Amino acid sequence: MDDFDARNPDSNANIGGVPPRKKPRKLMILRLLTFGLPIVVLGTAVGGTIAMSAFSPEPEETDTPIKALPVLTALAKSDSVMMTVKAQGEVQPRTEINIVSQVGGRITYMSPDYIQGGRFTRGDLLVRIDPAEYKLRVTQARANVSQAQTVIAREQSESDLARIDWEDLGSGGTPTPLTLREPQMAEAAAQLESAKAQLAEAELQLSRTEIRAPFDGRVTERLVDEGEFVGTNSRLGRIYATDIMDVRLPMTQTDLREAGLFLGYEAKGDAGVPVRLTLTSIGSESEWTGYITRTDGRFDSQSRVLHVYAEVRNPFADISKGHPPLAPGLYVDAEINGPVINNVLTIPRAALRGTSDVYVANNDGTLSIRTVEVQSSDRTKAVLRGGITAGDAVVTSPIRGAAEGMKIEVVDPNAPKSSPTTEGA
Repeated sequence: MDDFDARNPDSNANIGGVPPRKKPRKLMILRLLTFGLPIVVLGTAVGGTIAMSAFSPEPEETDTPIKALPVLTALAKSDSVMMTVKAQGEVQPRTEINIVSQVGGRITYMSPDYIQGGRFTRGDLLVRIDPAEYKLRVTQARANVSQAQTVIAREQSESDLARIDWEDLGSGGTPTPLTLREPQMAEAAAQLESAKAQLAEAELQLSRTEIRAPFDGRVTERLVDEGEFVGTNSRLGRIYATDIMDVRLPMTQTDLREAGLFLGYEAKGDAGVPVRLTLTSIGSESEWTGYITRTDGRFDSQSRVLHVYAEVRNPFADISKGHPPLAPGLYVDAEINGPVINNVLTIPRAALRGTSDVYVANNDGTLSIRTVEVQSSDRTKAVLRGGITAGDAVVTSPIRGAAEGMKIEVVDPNAPKSSPTTEGA
């Protein structure tokens, strides 16, 4: 007989062949409530929310008026305008040369003015090379000339004696050139010419020991000192003339048209197109007047501009009056007045947006964005070729996020502003 365990009833389930007892229904209901009830509650909440949304009244739409943006305007005008072209360029001397020795030797003299920045006048002695050797050559050449003159005089005498002897002999006929010593006389004459040429060359070499200024000017660079030995064709320095300065100005094809210039333009002195040159430094502005006298022979292949040359005469003339000179190396502003053009549109420069846009205030209180063709512009105005018409009100005040058709309100800047007390009344 099987043992009976009173402490564990479940272990006795099969005792005596009795089948095990089923789990109570209460446990199953408890589990169902634990897992199923939250799902039912969640589904009910979602369904209620959907139902409430479906049957709730829609919100009423209200029209909010768009406030017009206040702007300042100016009228586009039809006017006659003198075209002005602006450019910048570097000042260059018309004439600038190297000082080169044509003979060799030791430098025995240098002018006190032959220094960096020194000023000299035409004919001033700048450098002298030791002339002793070249003076000896001149003396020798003169002796050779004297000797050749003696030889030709002797040959002439002998020729005269030969003719007398021929006549005394009574031989008759005509004496031969050899009898009259004509070949010897020709040789002596040639030797005399050679001696004279050698003398001229020696005198020329002697004159080249003194290097004189070929024009009024200033010293750009000095490369030697007194006592230094130089050879033939040695570079001694660099000088430039102060009579004329050129300013090389780059101009586009549009600039050329507005200034009345063209490739191959040429004029003499003040007959050229006037140009105003200015140099602005701290607290002051210097001004010179020049004239366009010529252009380069071709357009620049990379920048597509043509360089024109403004000529300024006597740029150092007013130094004594305290006016600064137009010196080489300066970078100056140029303003060229071209021909007068009639019936062009002008607007304030502030009305031009970017390079080609203008905002126009329409009569219905909306904004239009127009694309215009700008002929020229400066700090105050822009000259247009088209895109708007005379009388159009162009917007001059700043606008952020401008759009075609946006609402605007033109404001009169001269109208009196209402006080806060008046506004609150």
